[in-house]
Amino acid sequence: MRKKIILLFLSCFSLVPVNADELVWFGNGKPVTLSVQKRTDPVVTVALRMFNSDMRMVTDAEPQRADMKRATIQIVQLDKAGKAEKQCLMKAGVDTDFLRNGTDAFVVKVHEGRILVAGGNGRGTAYGLLELSRIAGVSPWVWWGDVTPERKPRLTIATDYMTKQSASVEKRGIFINDEDWSLRPWSSSDGRRITTDTYRRVFELLLRLRANAVWPAMHEGTEAFFANPRNKIVADSCGIFIGTSHCEPLLRNNVGEWKVKERGAFNYRTNREAVQNYWTDRLKEVSKSSTNMFTIGMRGIHDGSMEGYKTADEKFHALQQVIDDQQQLIAKHIGDPRKQMQVFVPYKEVLELYTKGLRVPETATLMWCDDNYGYITRLSDPREQQRQGGAGVYYHLSYWGRPHDHLWLTTTQPGLIFHQMRQAYDHNVRKLWIANVHDPKVSAYDLELFLDMAWNIDCVNGSTLDNHLKQWLTTQFGAEAANALAPAMKEFYRLCGIRRPEFMGWSQVERDKKIYDRGLSPVRNSEFSTTQFGNELDRYLDDYHRIVAVVDSVAKRNIPARLHDAFFAAVEYPVKSAAFNAVKMLEAQRARQLSNGKQAEMKAACVRSLDAYRRVMVMTDYYNNDLANGKWHDIMDNNPRRLPSMGAPVLPYLFTDEDVKAASATETNARKYHAIDLDGVVARNASSFTTAPEGTAPVKMLGHSMNAVPLQKGGTLTYDFTFDHEGEANLTVALIPTQPNDSGDLRFQVSIDGAEPTVFSQKEPFRSEQWKVNVLRGQARRTLKVNLSKGSHRLEIKALDPNIVVDQWMIDPNLKRGTHYLIPVK
Repeated sequence: MRKKIILLFLSCFSLVPVNADELVWFGNGKPVTLSVQKRTDPVVTVALRMFNSDMRMVTDAEPQRADMKRATIQIVQLDKAGKAEKQCLMKAGVDTDFLRNGTDAFVVKVHEGRILVAGGNGRGTAYGLLELSRIAGVSPWVWWGDVTPERKPRLTIATDYMTKQSASVEKRGIFINDEDWSLRPWSSSDGRRITTDTYRRVFELLLRLRANAVWPAMHEGTEAFFANPRNKIVADSCGIFIGTSHCEPLLRNNVGEWKVKERGAFNYRTNREAVQNYWTDRLKEVSKSSTNMFTIGMRGIHDGSMEGYKTADEKFHALQQVIDDQQQLIAKHIGDPRKQMQVFVPYKEVLELYTKGLRVPETATLMWCDDNYGYITRLSDPREQQRQGGAGVYYHLSYWGRPHDHLWLTTTQPGLIFHQMRQAYDHNVRKLWIANVHDPKVSAYDLELFLDMAWNIDCVNGSTLDNHLKQWLTTQFGAEAANALAPAMKEFYRLCGIRRPEFMGWSQVERDKKIYDRGLSPVRNSEFSTTQFGNELDRYLDDYHRIVAVVDSVAKRNIPARLHDAFFAAVEYPVKSAAFNAVKMLEAQRARQLSNGKQAEMKAACVRSLDAYRRVMVMTDYYNNDLANGKWHDIMDNNPRRLPSMGAPVLPYLFTDEDVKAASATETNARKYHAIDLDGVVARNASSFTTAPEGTAPVKMLGHSMNAVPLQKGGTLTYDFTFDHEGEANLTVALIPTQPNDSGDLRFQVSIDGAEPTVFSQKEPFRSEQWKVNVLRGQARRTLKVNLSKGSHRLEIKALDPNIVVDQWMIDPNLKRGTHYLIPVK
């Protein structure tokens, strides 16, 4: 036996690199060769299948299994390794303590002419192997994004290459939600389920993104995840933890599984035994699984308050009883509740009950939530940060609900994702991060940024976000395309941060149904003005026109044929759809405003609006029927839920389709661009400060300014400016509409020239009318009247509470200024 180990030692790393700088692991007539230890987790087998597919695409050759003497790539899973494999790791200088103690950790290292891939567990080993796919030029979006990799005659790696990685957040993944108009109709011909094959593809994407958790789809009409036993088998094979949303206790999908005719009301007061039996059945079913995440507590069947309880006190005591009873059920059917992954989600009214003193088991994870628009409502206080169960975040990249859905395009600003998730991590929220997505394909970049941060919290900071975006574009489309495209994509996020495409109708959902049909308020004119500051409405359209031109240019000059489908889905469709939707809505507004005036101009605006709407429909049809040879049939809906703002424009004059096509064909491509006319206003982005506290760092791609400035409590920004008027003026300060996630206030003060400061609070009750205005605008504004002399002045903005993020400010001497939407910063 000793002789065998010595021989293994000698054979572990015996290949000689081609030169002193690089090792060729494919080329010179030799295929990719690899060896795998005898015992590994199933997820390693899945990753091997994916890796083999990747290598076939890149090298046009099938990877070959070989013994350790001849394999270029050696794969070791430490927690199932034998003595010989562990000695190989030691000889290669691999930090086995790092692998053992890290979360899903892996090491990829070149040593003595071989590539060693070592993982602490099965997932880590799988991530390490798929890291080699990345090195070979395979995007994580190779299947979901149709990012076909470039064929290569050889693959090399530096002879001193070494990376060691482990997760910053223990469990990281997605909640497939609001799937009705995207993933579900695409997944199955009958539109009633997310198939096992779809889940397998989702899980493989998560492996490529180094994620490990899913809350499955659960809407009405969607087959429950556990209704098909193969779903859980596939999840286990991919090392995926399965949980359920905030309103689905103990791995149950209530909408699909609770049958009122069979079980009675979902009412713990009147039907407790049936409810407990319902939970018990699932606990028995998953009792042997090690990848359970048990949501505890109780809400209504689907995102409503608990049935049978009216007052806050009744709900409080009932929820406490539910949680206590669930501990007994878990103990009876699974094991010690303290050793299970339990998740308590204080979402909506449950947060209020939690703050009343609800007793949540110390080992349960507190899952904090954003307000559905990207602003986290609560984070762990110092006491909660010490909890054994830790904390998590449920974060929306798409949403169905008031004040308005955003279910079409995924446009959350990267800076907002970074700022909110970095804050969460710094509050020791590191147990579970879940992103709400209606379709992972549509959410590609935002989702990858979210999961990159969950994997390595230091992979990006507020100053390098644009580098992260550019690197993502490089991975998908190459360096040349990324260089040309990155500024346009940053501008895309700025324009969508000013107003998401779904919000351009200035309408709302879930209003009073006695007043509004289906509770949907109608489209109305926006606040964009054609008369203020040199025509801000047209300037907004100008900016979209510019980036559409860039996208068209890049598509024509920089995108090879193999990436046309990928480029259309990830860039062309979202950018052009957002642009055309803005044209549709704002040109319709112009037409309505001209309806009693210049008829020729009014009709021209109608044509532009209708033509833009037609272009969105044509692109959507192409997406669903032609993209990737029909692969994505029925996955894209440009009007989910059939909302007023997403449909045909509201116009004062009707045209036929033929009229629109004929008229649009005669439209000139020449465009007059509209410069900002300050009209006496002093306006600045927050990042243009004169002084700031040491360490103050603006966050790129955040806010209307794309460079908003977070302040610590007590921090002050100062601005020196010159005012050319004398007398009264309006000072407006615009902030990012963050939430007081310490349950406190959100106060700041402003002062000019050392005068007595004026204190404001930007805290708004959840779902209040002002909160709705703020999240739709992406800014919270406060205005006060000041009296200034002509000449030099200094403005001070001071944070009196944590989580103040300043975006822009303006001083306007025109007290009768008409309606406008933007702060006119040049």
